[in-house]
Amino acid sequence: MQHNRAGRKLGRTSAHRKALFRNQLTSLFLHERIQTTISKAKELRPLAEKLVTLGKRGGLHARRLALRDVSQDAAKRLFDEIAPRFATRPGGYTRILKLGQRQGDAAEKAIIEFVDFDFAQRRAEKKAADKAVTEKKESILEKARRLVTGKGSTDKEAGKADESTEAAGEKKVVKKAAPKGAKPEKDSAKKAPKAPRAKVEKKGGSTTRTPRKAGGA
Repeated sequence: MQHNRAGRKLGRTSAHRKALFRNQLTSLFLHERIQTTISKAKELRPLAEKLVTLGKRGGLHARRLALRDVSQDAAKRLFDEIAPRFATRPGGYTRILKLGQRQGDAAEKAIIEFVDFDFAQRRAEKKAADKAVTEKKESILEKARRLVTGKGSTDKEAGKADESTEAAGEKKVVKKAAPKGAKPEKDSAKKAPKAPRAKVEKKGGSTTRTPRKAGGA
């Protein structure tokens, strides 16, 4: 007779198998759908449904029991979002979909997901989350650039800088335009033209000589 041989060993030790199921349960509660082999999905299904039952029960003790098998984020999502959806369902929270053989080792692939999984809604949520992450990264990069260069690259800051420079230029122009005690400049067109000087004719030849001093040699 064969005793104590229930369940699949999956070619792993008990510690390795426990870590594998912990990772898969965490991914299942976070994403509500994962892809794996059929043997792993069949072993994972009863563990996931027991945790959903714990989530329906609620309470601090149930949360502590769930934290032995999943991460804190997965447990929060299980108790706050997933379990309330199955409040009136007596069981059968997950399903397994076969995908055929995997190239390479010909293992049978499968998808395990919750029965009320909405692919379109989850896809939209993932898209929104990715967009928020990219915007956060861009804002961090912009802050880093400002710290390095000391200049703002956004349109609003550029507009504010232009407005401040224009206001400063206007102030300077006003100060130069009307200084105190300045006389108004006369137009050059109103000034009368000067009369040409008359030439004085010199007598006694064309050349002029300096007179000698008295008593000089």
